[in-house]
Amino acid sequence: MANMKEQMQKIFDDYTREVGHEPVSLDVVAEWAVMKGRFQPTPKSVVKMCRESLANSLRQEKRLDDHGLWYRAKHPVRKSVGGVQLTLWADIDTAPRVHMEQSFAQRRRSIVDDCFQAKQDVDHYNAYRSGDRPIQMILDFSEDVAELEAIREEEQEKRA
Repeated sequence: MANMKEQMQKIFDDYTREVGHEPVSLDVVAEWAVMKGRFQPTPKSVVKMCRESLANSLRQEKRLDDHGLWYRAKHPVRKSVGGVQLTLWADIDTAPRVHMEQSFAQRRRSIVDDCFQAKQDVDHYNAYRSGDRPIQMILDFSEDVAELEAIREEEQEKRA
């Protein structure tokens, strides 16, 4: 039997086969799946949905510090505890240093993985659309980060 991820991928593929291949909101696909009886949550999946909602909310919680820096308040660390894969969450202002070191390292690794996959996707697209002008993917974010820092500093000066 297919796992949940594979079932969700099949639902999306079935939707595009039945309805069309235009870009679509996942809200529309979800409504279609529920209406068609393709998605019926179990009590365990309801708990998982709650956990995912909690994680999404915690990821988005930000605070403003005394220096005018917005920072993410809650940080996860994925680890195996007793052979079970868990994600442990902590508040940045009270978390042990080791938790934050692991969280930042995992977050950096996730960014690298995302960049690697984006490059693979662009390389694939460019290879199969060789008649088109290639899409360029710049993976050095130094200028982007510097620009955002400059905007933040400019906003702080306006408030002062």
